[in-house]
Amino acid sequence: MRILIFLLLLCSLQGFSQWKNYKLTEKGDTLNRIDRQDKKQGEWVVHYDNVRGERGYEEEGVFVDDRKEGEWRLFSLMGDLIGIEHYRWGFKDGLSQYFTTDGNLRLEQNWKALNPDKPYDTLMVEDVDKLNVYREVVVKNEGASLKHGEWKYYDAVTGMVMKTENYVLGKLQSDRSAAIAAEPEKKVVEKPREVQEFEKKNAGKKKIRYQDGSAY
Repeated sequence: MRILIFLLLLCSLQGFSQWKNYKLTEKGDTLNRIDRQDKKQGEWVVHYDNVRGERGYEEEGVFVDDRKEGEWRLFSLMGDLIGIEHYRWGFKDGLSQYFTTDGNLRLEQNWKALNPDKPYDTLMVEDVDKLNVYREVVVKNEGASLKHGEWKYYDAVTGMVMKTENYVLGKLQSDRSAAIAAEPEKKVVEKPREVQEFEKKNAGKKKIRYQDGSAY
């Protein structure tokens, strides 16, 4: 029995020895691990205090080689979920959602992460004039996420969308759908039955030029 305990302890020590620094949870799990190359690895909880009027918060997620990866959750210092973000290569990628402390959705963002290991990145972008038609775009990598897709701003009380913006690789696009919706509706007036019968009877006939008696 003593040998078994000794072996378990030895394995644990060997596991911990690969980390330069870490924290232990109440369950004995390791958090906030920093490896021998000073890179953040694995599950992390990052705390931010209130600073100059800005509310503090905590964020939980995973680091891979010092870069945020996958889903990260943001909490108020009271423990309320206030945000869900997604990361790739350390940059925001895909959908990010933000909530009030009451749990009501207030903002949705969409992002496109660029691979920081490449000076240029190649992306497939949907043609704004043709649905489901994509074109290849080469983008210079400046080490940041690009706004890409719909951004929606909600009324946190009613849940209604108050404003929508559409971005393509960081550039705000004109909202064509909104412009079309804003155009006054063209009222279609049906022609009188007599006119319809006249046009039907004379369809295809050559028009006759006539003189109305006025002087040329």
